[in-house]
Amino acid sequence: MLTQREIISTIEMLKNEHLDVRAVTLGINLLDCASHDPEIFKKNIREKITGLARNLVPTCNEVGDKYGIPVVNKRISISPIAVAAAPFSADQMVEVAKTLNEIAREVNIDFVGGFSALVEKGIARGDRALIEAIPRALSETDRVCASVNVASSKAGINMDAVLLMGRTIKQAAALSADRDGLACAKLCVFANIPQDIPFMAGAYLGIGEADAVINVGVSGPGVVKRAVDRALEAQPDLKLGQISELIKRTAYKVTRVGELIGGEVADRLGIQFGAVDLSLAPTPNIGDSVGEIFQSLGLLAIGVPGTTAALALINDAVKKGGAFASSSVGGMSGAFIPVSEDLNISRAAEEGHLSLEKLEAITSVCSVGLDMVAIPGDTTEDTVAAIIADEMAIGVINRKTTATRLIPVPGKKAGDRAFFGGLLGESVIMPVNNARGANPFIRHGGRIPAPIQSLTN
Repeated sequence: MLTQREIISTIEMLKNEHLDVRAVTLGINLLDCASHDPEIFKKNIREKITGLARNLVPTCNEVGDKYGIPVVNKRISISPIAVAAAPFSADQMVEVAKTLNEIAREVNIDFVGGFSALVEKGIARGDRALIEAIPRALSETDRVCASVNVASSKAGINMDAVLLMGRTIKQAAALSADRDGLACAKLCVFANIPQDIPFMAGAYLGIGEADAVINVGVSGPGVVKRAVDRALEAQPDLKLGQISELIKRTAYKVTRVGELIGGEVADRLGIQFGAVDLSLAPTPNIGDSVGEIFQSLGLLAIGVPGTTAALALINDAVKKGGAFASSSVGGMSGAFIPVSEDLNISRAAEEGHLSLEKLEAITSVCSVGLDMVAIPGDTTEDTVAAIIADEMAIGVINRKTTATRLIPVPGKKAGDRAFFGGLLGESVIMPVNNARGANPFIRHGGRIPAPIQSLTN
């Protein structure tokens, strides 16, 4: 239970420090909707999703109003469509995506995630059809998100899938060229994807999850920044271990808020409560930035020497605080570094403090990876795939989740700006080394074997 002092502190977070429940995500298992007939399948998923999700948005609003804690996004995650719709062709998969988009509008949720495939060890027929459908599916819908897991610490890296995703990303960018490649902002390529992510664009409902489950994503970069600022104003010579303890305590309180909201939403809907994902996921708003935390810690900007160490401190403290607050911490739970979605990080990239190479180094300790990174439109599919492969290697070797959300912006070059709108923000386009070159290494294909650490059975 929170003490009176902690309750007052939490109220202050809500009033002045951008604390909110960033996402309540209803996971729905669609495997029992399977059919060889696309029309029957679409009818089945419509009935199941609308039946379970009809009251999701009003319930979230009611619970948020009750506690004075806004629930910003209401979302749905579903079983990977590559599995649930395995018999279908790519064109039929596109029609499934359009049906999901219609359902999302009907129940008034922001996004539906799970147009997904798991191909870390090989590509099945349904996986290939879904990946082929991704460019059209994401460019012709506005609420459907996709993810493809191409690597794991147990299986290694499927380089055939990596190259295929490089090609897919380029095609998705071309089909949404009039929107600066916006379709790519709804596509994540993962290593070690968790089964219970509430945050888009990576959310899907894993095969090992319940038939329906509520997962909650809580975000509090503004809360952490203000806590650090207050502590250092009172005691400028605070040691890093003490700052870590402060962030841990702050993360504890934020996680408790998420579990409170998620638990009540689940109870009211009669659905199992799953997990709280405490991730410092920023928005483009001033005061709600992960990048500003680095400045509070004494760095000129994110990207300068000391950044990786600072992020390691932040990420570890957030995870420890969340784990202590709840027995159901899941998802990714740590710090997100999405370049376009964080005004401060975007500015650091524009001013030259943050390069793509430094961003990759940071991802060795953050919770996601190369997230919402705009790159030149003439970057070849080989180079896009090579960037993905590098990021997957970090995840596989370190037995952690990593991902990429790369956006090769058609017709624009390094130093130009890309505009995605809303929470996706805007960003300078970051230069890429050898962006236009071929990459024979990537073209070898096959599978990079799992590391020796995978032999843990």
